[in-house]
This record gives sequence, C-alpha cells and structure tokens, in this order.
Amino acid sequence: MNAYPWQEAWVEQHSALLCESFYHWTGQPLLPEMGELTSFGAALFHSPRVVLSHDTQADPQFNYANQRALDLWETTWDQLIGLPSRFSAEPEVQPERKHFLQQVQQQGWANHYQGIRISRQGRKFFIRNAILWNVVDAMGNLYGQAAMFTQWDWLDDV
Repeated sequence: MNAYPWQEAWVEQHSALLCESFYHWTGQPLLPEMGELTSFGAALFHSPRVVLSHDTQADPQFNYANQRALDLWETTWDQLIGLPSRFSAEPEVQPERKHFLQQVQQQGWANHYQGIRISRQGRKFFIRNAILWNVVDAMGNLYGQAAMFTQWDWLDDV
C-alpha cells in the first residue's frame, strides 16, 4: 500500500462512491468543506469527520477509514483494512450493532446512531449522532455500508 492511501486509484474511486452514496440517501454533501479540491480521496481522507466503511461479506471487513477514524481507533491503515468491522465493538454490544446494521441495510440509511466502541489500544469511546448508510452505485448495486460522525467522548483511560 502506498504511504498515502488516498493516492491509490481504488481509494479515490471508493471515496467518490462514499460521497455519492451519502448524498443519495441524505441529500447532504459528505464533504461540505471540499470547496475547490478535485480529489475525493484526499478530501475525504483528511476530513475532520470520522468516516469508515466495510464491505458486503457475511462477516464484513473494513475497506476504508480516513485519518480521523484511524486516529480515533488508534491504528494504522494496514492494521484496520481487512479487519472484521465487528471488532470495532466489544462482544457484549455486537448483537445491538448487528441489528442496527441490518435495519440500515433495509432502509438505506439511518441517523442519530450511538454506541460504545473500542480502539486497538483498548480505550473505549462513545459515539453520538452517527449517520450510517448503504454504499451503492448509480445502478443501486450494494458495495457495503459506511458510517460518519463528528461527536465522541472517551470513556476511560488506558
């Protein structure tokens, strides 16, 4: 992987798909700060919002995380990409998380999601007002699900 993930062609394409899907479901831009930037990849990777996505496997794996997400989960791109996304939550909250993701898959998107997550270093944090959405192309093909949020609180110190 390139030292700068957003420079990979597939990351640029996936970033554009995340932005287009977000707009499709919410009617709002995922990157209102993009301005004159022309690269979705760079703009999304450096966005102040936390943005992650996972694929459509039976046990979905992370396929995207911007720098804000990597910092929050205290991990690197290479450590997170390919990791089952269920590992972002502790075992006792995984059934609730899975149920919510199933609802999003049926409805297309949902907002005001909240829940406790855990970083790679074992630190817990509470996310608030997250928006989750199905990542779809213009033909409606499903590529996974994504989440975006800007509010969280650390719950403990390691």
